[in-house]
Amino acid sequence: MSTETQTPTGDGESMSEAELEARIAELEEKIAGLETELGDDRKKMTIVATKGSLDMAYPPLILASTAAAFGWEVIVFHTFWGLDILHEEKSKKLKLSALGNPNMPMPNALAALPGMDSMATRMMRKRIDDNGTATIEELIDVSLESGVELQACQMTVELMEYDEDDFYDGVTTGVGAATALQHMAESDVQLLI
Repeated sequence: MSTETQTPTGDGESMSEAELEARIAELEEKIAGLETELGDDRKKMTIVATKGSLDMAYPPLILASTAAAFGWEVIVFHTFWGLDILHEEKSKKLKLSALGNPNMPMPNALAALPGMDSMATRMMRKRIDDNGTATIEELIDVSLESGVELQACQMTVELMEYDEDDFYDGVTTGVGAATALQHMAESDVQLLI
């Protein structure tokens, strides 16, 4: 008398436990192969963020989090003033410059007056709040949760005399230009913002 257990397959046939284990192993191998294939086809994007004004903090974070939502591998390399986007304190105080901004609804002579940058910044922050647009901090959180690697340029960290603890949790520090260039060379899309 056989003690081998038979498992119904749903198509009227039965499989032994050994056959079922073999089939599971086969399916797991196929899934692993598909994951490898998908990994090879995954698009890569590198963004270099060089500006730290309020209006220039949004584009790299929005593009990065959107690309990550599509399954892309995304790295944002923050250097010079762009590093302020990742700085916990400074990112909450980013300003909008009215002077020399061709899209500001005021002439440069007026934009050059004292206090105009503060006024332009308040107006933009109010518009962001009224519209329900995500804050910089929220976009950083979304980006990190989506798997975006936010990198801080090591040379700029040293130049600005920042400490690694000044940045949001999850920010990759100690990244140099050579590493950034390697990421760019391997990327399908490279953006300088």
